[in-house]
Amino acid sequence: MVCGGFICTKNALCALNIVYVLVGLLLIGVAGWGKWLDLVSSIRVVAGVIGVGIFLFVVAFVGLCGALKHHQVLLFFYMIILFIVFVVQFSVSCACLALNKEQQNHLLEVGWNKSEATQTDLEKTLDCCGFLSVPVNDSCAARCFHNPQMTCEKCSDIIQRYAGDVLRFVGGIGLFFSFTEILGVWLAHRYRNIKDPRTNPGAFL
Repeated sequence: MVCGGFICTKNALCALNIVYVLVGLLLIGVAGWGKWLDLVSSIRVVAGVIGVGIFLFVVAFVGLCGALKHHQVLLFFYMIILFIVFVVQFSVSCACLALNKEQQNHLLEVGWNKSEATQTDLEKTLDCCGFLSVPVNDSCAARCFHNPQMTCEKCSDIIQRYAGDVLRFVGGIGLFFSFTEILGVWLAHRYRNIKDPRTNPGAFL
């Protein structure tokens, strides 16, 4: 059967959703692994990553079931949810790519001030203290703070060196996956409107 027919569209939709299932499981596993090894102490970050992984897994599972059963209702809801995800992800990805230096610094400062656990993680990982200035009497989780022979840098200086590259990387990955999502919407729409050749030709499921 030529590609574009019932079987080819079904296989393409199943393959796409299997990839989404694996990505969802990967996100859940990485977040759990990071928390278990105490690489990330912020519960909000871990819960957020696990939540995204579970959501992606559920959406992919719905799409996979809809593709295997040629189920019109499941495919319809799968299309709607995937299109909403595409719009949100495409917008966020474009925003990441469009942020200038001043906007990046503002967002970094807001994120820094929101969570003490995130501050501790960054100070340990980057070996820096404070965001805009190095604290004198306050506690700091960095190794340099407890070693008189070492000088601590401000965390903002270190983060800003990589912020642009990270945002471009995240924006690029987001754009790539957003196009796979619109591909999934198109495949699901096409698949819903193709008759199953194994059933009665006069029936439309």
